Amino acid sequence: MKTTTKLCKGFAQGALALAAGLASTAALAVKDLPGGPAVNQIDLHPPVTRIASDVQTLHNWILIICVVIFVAVFGVMFWSILRHRKSRGSKSANFHESVAVEIAWTIVPFIIVTGMGFAATRTVVAQKDTTNADITIKATGYQWKWGYEYLKGEGAGISFLSTLDVSQREQSDAGQPQGDDYLLRVDNPLVVPVNQKVRVITTAADVIHAWMVPAFAVKQDAIPGFVRDTWFRAEKPGDYYGQCAELCGKEHAYMPIHVKVLSQQDYAAWVAGEQKKIAAKADDPNKVWTQPDLVARGEKVYAANCAVCHKPDGKGAGPIKALDGSPKVLDADKTVQVKVVLNGQNNGAMPPWKGVLSDTDIAAVVTYTKNTWSNHTGQTVQPSEVVAARQ
Repeated sequence: MKTTTKLCKGFAQGALALAAGLASTAALAVKDLPGGPAVNQIDLHPPVTRIASDVQTLHNWILIICVVIFVAVFGVMFWSILRHRKSRGSKSANFHESVAVEIAWTIVPFIIVTGMGFAATRTVVAQKDTTNADITIKATGYQWKWGYEYLKGEGAGISFLSTLDVSQREQSDAGQPQGDDYLLRVDNPLVVPVNQKVRVITTAADVIHAWMVPAFAVKQDAIPGFVRDTWFRAEKPGDYYGQCAELCGKEHAYMPIHVKVLSQQDYAAWVAGEQKKIAAKADDPNKVWTQPDLVARGEKVYAANCAVCHKPDGKGAGPIKALDGSPKVLDADKTVQVKVVLNGQNNGAMPPWKGVLSDTDIAAVVTYTKNTWSNHTGQTVQPSEVVAARQ
């Protein structure tokens, strides 16, 4: 009786565990992400550029050719093995070379390889033709984020960093992934207009990265000290996702790419809005700010640019150093931290922000970190001091 009771309890516990597992699986269930990965995806992404369509067609035809060759070669081989096996009384034939066979297995593969090579070369040459672009954007890889600068065309002068959304990193740290765009959501997506040729110039500030968006059939290495380029022309508005495709360090999985393709009208409105933001950020560097105002502004700058690595509580993680209690933050010489923010450190692990943030933003975020968490230095950094540190 006791044994039966124990078995029943065991079955009950097992059933509960199975139910909990199924419930957990259901909670983590995801759906296809338009413009991104699909559940159980085995094909290439649905193409939204002419090049991507050509790549998919090329892939399918070459796959068909390879399958036909596989079936023909192995079909003949296995048929010969079964049909002419010794148990059926077959005897080995004794013959030497056959001129006809030699010519056939030389010419036929040559024709097949030449045909595939011609089709592939035409597509690769088209992929490399970055001339006559409507918009030129520089994409710089950092450990671990992307920096975008609009160099030519509508939107020239706009620049920003694109970083993994803080909530996504928190989900990863907690081991609780949520949403169809898990580890693909960013704070500032790259925005481009539909049906315009966009040239992307890639480089990197620290190690080799790679800018890849499968729906565009684009993948280009970003190499420190080198400039590479690629292009795309999106034919359909929407959101399209990619990732850094080069193993670039421990945070490699947290370096997504989000491209938002807008209609021409919506893109013009976005450009106008960004230009207004740029004008608003053009503060007078000689203005003297109060500490509370700098701290309030610095909190926003920190949340938008620093929190994903140093964490909202300033504790850092792994090789990312903590700001809470940091000797450089607490240093009586304010220029120590200012120069770190301006110029970066640790071979690019901490990227330079002098080309991204304004003097006022840098002064604000330094003042914020010096007077937040357990840091109570009472120090205030004015924009004029950042200007002086730049020189």
